Amino acid sequence: VRIQMNDNLIDPDEWRWLLAGGSHAPDKLPNPSPDWMSERSWGDFQMLAALPKFSNFAKDFENHLEGFKKIFDSQEPHREDLPGQWKEDLDDFQKIVMLRCLRADMVTSAMQDYVAKHMGQRFIEPQTSDLGVVFKESSPVTPLIFVLSAGTDPAADLYKFAEEMRFSKKLSAISLGQGQGPRAEALIRSAMDRGKWVFFQNCHLAPSWMPSLERLIEGIDPDKVHRDFRLWLTSMPSNQFPVAILQNGSKMTIEPPRGIKANLLRAYMAQNDDFLNSCTKVSVFKSLLFSLCLFHGVALERRKFGALGFNIPYEYTTGDLRICISQLKMFLDEYEELPFKCLTYTAGHINYGGRVTDDWDRRCMMNILSDFYCYDVLKPDHKYSEAGTYRQIDTDCDNNGYIQYIRSLPINDTPEIFGMHDNANITFAQNESFATLNALIHLQPKSSSASGRSSEETVEEATKAILAEVPQPFPLAVMEKYPVLYEESMNTVLLQEVIRYNRLLQEIIRSSRDILKAIKGLVVMSEPLEKMFNSLYINEVPSLWSKKAYPSLKPLASWTEDLLARVQFIQHWIDAGVPTVFWISGFFFPQAFLTGTLQNYARKSVISIDTITFDFKVMKEHYEDIKERPEDGCYIRGLYVEGARWDPVEQQLGESRPKELYTDMATMWLVPEGNRTPPTKGIYICPIYKTLTRAGTLSTTGHSTNYVISVEIPTSREQKHWVKRGVAMICALDY
Repeated sequence: VRIQMNDNLIDPDEWRWLLAGGSHAPDKLPNPSPDWMSERSWGDFQMLAALPKFSNFAKDFENHLEGFKKIFDSQEPHREDLPGQWKEDLDDFQKIVMLRCLRADMVTSAMQDYVAKHMGQRFIEPQTSDLGVVFKESSPVTPLIFVLSAGTDPAADLYKFAEEMRFSKKLSAISLGQGQGPRAEALIRSAMDRGKWVFFQNCHLAPSWMPSLERLIEGIDPDKVHRDFRLWLTSMPSNQFPVAILQNGSKMTIEPPRGIKANLLRAYMAQNDDFLNSCTKVSVFKSLLFSLCLFHGVALERRKFGALGFNIPYEYTTGDLRICISQLKMFLDEYEELPFKCLTYTAGHINYGGRVTDDWDRRCMMNILSDFYCYDVLKPDHKYSEAGTYRQIDTDCDNNGYIQYIRSLPINDTPEIFGMHDNANITFAQNESFATLNALIHLQPKSSSASGRSSEETVEEATKAILAEVPQPFPLAVMEKYPVLYEESMNTVLLQEVIRYNRLLQEIIRSSRDILKAIKGLVVMSEPLEKMFNSLYINEVPSLWSKKAYPSLKPLASWTEDLLARVQFIQHWIDAGVPTVFWISGFFFPQAFLTGTLQNYARKSVISIDTITFDFKVMKEHYEDIKERPEDGCYIRGLYVEGARWDPVEQQLGESRPKELYTDMATMWLVPEGNRTPPTKGIYICPIYKTLTRAGTLSTTGHSTNYVISVEIPTSREQKHWVKRGVAMICALDY
């Protein structure tokens, strides 16, 4: 892109738009085809109008609905031709900008094609890691650095290379850690004189010795050092690692194997026939061993689906698998019957479960494990998923037979082996696209006025637009209108919300005025203001605001819209009295509202509040048709279902439609009930989170910063099916 910009082939404004998205739409148009076009895409298309080349794109969209739908439905949308005159009007780069709006999940593929077309195929092909090539370019004064990633170890490669170079006798290795500094220093000094190789492993474990290493390397005299001397280092990414060494050295990294096939291969390559036959129950051991290795692959690979896989991404290692395998062998040798209870407990709660810190992840983990540790997997030809790609094979075959079978498996995993819907792949690809764009944003030079408009003008315009929209804080007269009452806890909830929103609104107005003054040079641009300036420039919510705000993942433009809608919800409550249906996403702190509802019922019925829980009823009516508040409890709306959809005809959870990642949930009635026994069948216990990240931290009130409450939703399928799908409800999306 830099090369193309230099030749004036890419417009800097369009480049910025691709990375950060638009800041606001000039005029709102109705969605021409809501049945397949999501609100997110349509919002992006309208914001495109800010770019001169796309000024009438959104208006012209309706004339080519067929053509755009064809691109939207295509397997390779980045290679389809655009409809109408847009085919000629837009160049390859502008097509990527358009694709970001229509199919964000394919942006990375489009980027690959773009680089291959304009620079050459070799720039997108992975290079083979050949130490010989790196070694040729190195010298005694440049260290060679392996950047480690979880689950890889380059040591074996290095020893093998040393043998090829006939240096294995002249290679000394030290694993760094406490007290190893003086030994390492002596080793370097003698190696420099004698022309040996030195290999320091895990530099990140010796942060205090790093400055000494930096001095040693800087002090190498190129004229006096032996020409065969080389320094090899390995380190995990760490901010303690000296920058000077990084800048001078040659850096290499090895990615851990991706995909279930690669993980299975790795497990079976490390075993032999003697081990497979060493157990007293050979065929059972072989079946369960394959099952366990497959489970390890599934648990590792679920991480790529983000919060749909696990709320918190856990780093499982080959060590976890190894200990489970040795326990499996031990239990089979010692017990007459198959001890599935012990096996499930040690694997699910201790070895793998020991890393799990989130209760919902534990539920998910145990449900997945129950598919791999059960009597069914002992049947010959047992299938692990509906398609039957992954199945149990004949236990008579040896280790080599297993390896042959694993090699026949597909390289890319289908979501169904994880028990997930095909949409999960879209979620994964979108997350990858946005992560790439986000990394690019942070690599951009800060002071670029390449587009003819300086960053000051851009930020000034954005700040003025926000100041014009954001309302003044609520007047404190609310307290007189809604005093603290024993029988109406909602008044207290409203007052707390008003205080929280006021704090945020005051901060936005104050800091926006400050930054406008700072741009004009009337006040000093302090560090917090400078950070805010940079955030506004890349369409991000400034940390000054987000610290005082509710959790949100939205970019600045939609964050501002969302804030206005929330303030409006509170204002309507103040003006028109307690709402009939509560917009649960509009609360700063929804947990307080739920407690208030329970409190009202407890005081009215004179029961202790800790014996009351909610029963849940999903309403058939649309929230706008509900005219009265219920006798007890409350109606809530504004939730989105991820991983499934609410089927209004069947009145139960149903499978998602293709390419529909999030769907609206119907209005729900939360009915408080004393000493309630929850049903065991016919429901899915579904957690509600504030944002799509799902993982939260425990705050001082004892509530999670993200998890709100779990609700029971009717379903005709087993609960396990939806658990593996990662189904949850979300208060606010990320656009």
